[in-house]
Amino acid sequence: MKILHCITFSLLLVGALNWGLFALTGWDVSVWLGGMTSQWAKILYLAVGAAAVLEIATHPKNCKVCGKNPGGMM
Repeated sequence: MKILHCITFSLLLVGALNWGLFALTGWDVSVWLGGMTSQWAKILYLAVGAAAVLEIATHPKNCKVCGKNPGGMM
């Protein structure tokens, strides 16, 4: 489960950095993958979205802070 968490966390970082880069410069990481309509860009965005869903679902169980609180997050 730790490996899966590391993969999903890495994908979330990629997604967050892409949003930040886009907000600051208007440039999107998908340009490296052939643009927004390319298959590779779609796969990357799907993986980032799936990682977010998985992290939301497993976060309270994996987080040392949130796992201690019965209600979930702080």
